[in-house]
Amino acid sequence: MAAPPLLTLQNIRLTISSKPLLDGAELSVGPGERLALVGRNGSGKSTLLKIAAKQLESDSGLRFFQPDATIRYLAQEPDLSGFETVLAYVEAGLGPSDDHWKAQYLLNELGLQGDENPARLSGGEARRAALACVLAPEPDVLLLDEPTNHLDLPAIEWLEKYINGMRSALVIISHDRRFLENLTRATVWLDRGETRRLDKGFGAFEAWRDEVLEQEEKERHKLDRQIVNEEHWVRYGVSGRRKRNVRRMAELGELRTQVREARQVVGSVKLEASQAHTSGKLVVEAERISKSYGDRTIVRDFSARIMRGDRLGIVGANGAGKTTLINMLTGKLEPDTGHVRIGASIELATLDQKRMQLKDGWTLKEALTNGGGDYVEINGAKKHFAGYMKDFLFTPDQARQPVDKLSGGERGRLALARILSLPSNLLVLDEPTNDLDLETLDLLQEMLMDYQGTLILVSHDRDFLDRVATSVLVSEGGGRWQEYAGGYTDMLAQRGYGVGGEPQLTSAAKAMRPLAEAAPVAPVSSAARRKLSFKEKHALETLPKRMDELNALKAKIQKEMADPGLYGRDKPRFDKLSAAIGKAEADLAKAEEEWLALEMMREELEG
Repeated sequence: MAAPPLLTLQNIRLTISSKPLLDGAELSVGPGERLALVGRNGSGKSTLLKIAAKQLESDSGLRFFQPDATIRYLAQEPDLSGFETVLAYVEAGLGPSDDHWKAQYLLNELGLQGDENPARLSGGEARRAALACVLAPEPDVLLLDEPTNHLDLPAIEWLEKYINGMRSALVIISHDRRFLENLTRATVWLDRGETRRLDKGFGAFEAWRDEVLEQEEKERHKLDRQIVNEEHWVRYGVSGRRKRNVRRMAELGELRTQVREARQVVGSVKLEASQAHTSGKLVVEAERISKSYGDRTIVRDFSARIMRGDRLGIVGANGAGKTTLINMLTGKLEPDTGHVRIGASIELATLDQKRMQLKDGWTLKEALTNGGGDYVEINGAKKHFAGYMKDFLFTPDQARQPVDKLSGGERGRLALARILSLPSNLLVLDEPTNDLDLETLDLLQEMLMDYQGTLILVSHDRDFLDRVATSVLVSEGGGRWQEYAGGYTDMLAQRGYGVGGEPQLTSAAKAMRPLAEAAPVAPVSSAARRKLSFKEKHALETLPKRMDELNALKAKIQKEMADPGLYGRDKPRFDKLSAAIGKAEADLAKAEEEWLALEMMREELEG
């Protein structure tokens, strides 16, 4: 018998500005379930999650959660006000029985110390602090609204691995396909105020969605034909001419009402890039370029040739120097050494990550027309701005709306509309997928595949890189950059590890490790010494207890296996015990090695 759900939403209705946003939406979350909550921008996903988290009241409907269940909610815009330090904010989310060391541990894993002032955090740092706050208690239900926003690839891959090891039930809203595919086992689709559930992970969702919409289109076609038949009877039927059968007239009225009041599928963004004349075959050539700021080297001795039609993806941790590298490749920044040659007839269009080309004083119309006029020119053809607005899902009444009042998704669409209207044969896109829904990402991908020019793309979206990039340039640390053929997955296969991972040693390298460890080590100056991290201190304190537990377990198994008749009497039990003692011995050896390495490090740092 299945366990009862921890959280249930039934028949949730909510109207905003006389428009029904949620119209009978439902959500059920059982123990350990992993749900993707998907839908178009503006469909009400975040609103439904806020209702589930009791951050917002619905107009009607039922919200129920098990009284002893714990729920944590990650908002898109976390509020850290009222706390002196980040650690205090994270600890405030812990319950009486929770492990307080986890707050500091998670902050360290996410690149924070804990003593930071919440008021001075960047968007990415605030997101990391909020993640630590909801992860530390390991709740029964974890509601995550765009958890990967503002995170770089190492942080995304760490977060994915950490969540995968949790026991919590999950409901995730995300535009990161790979993140959803790797973590979810069921999908809830919020469409036109209603929800549909697929008991498969996000990987199966899009094919299922297309089938549902295709069937819906067939039903609408049937309904339209039925209306035509009824109207034909009213006009030409004998009974219709004589007395206008009241019942059939009423049925016709109901059919028309159905069609008129049916909530239509929201239209798709129409993406088309305005392309300049063909560039020369060579687009950019960099020869042994380097760039440093003070003692920090951003790019060291880098050479590359970007040819017409290339689609180069650039990945790396935040602060690795991706933007600096792009600025040098496009001629906006001079390298310290080496030189960059820009090819002939290059027309550059750039989408920056912060969307700085959108001035807050502008209205939406001014942003599209560059401050004046009523027309936008796309590939030599003039188009009225109102029609161009419609292509990007903006309504006519938004023409005078200030840019700074737009949502993140709307700003993303507007920035794309602006950049795609500029004639170009070299397109530089810095995080173009931020705040875009999955359908718009699909269309952007298709447009970029049809783009005749050259593309340089910075992105933390692994799936998007796989779909668009023909090669990937990765920061290897220390200012070194390495290019790999193919997309992100191809880079993983060639490199052996991700952007935030560590190299996987070959058998030869493993064999050499003891020799390297035995080699004399140069003394470390006191200035270069560091302190043990919180994670290392905690491991030093807890590993001895863990080793004692493993030794006790090993002795218990050995005692049971000492029975000479066990093998003949219960072979499956004997096999199970054999596997268990093998695992216990391996875990014990690993714990002893880790403790010994940490103890030697402690003695060296303190001595």
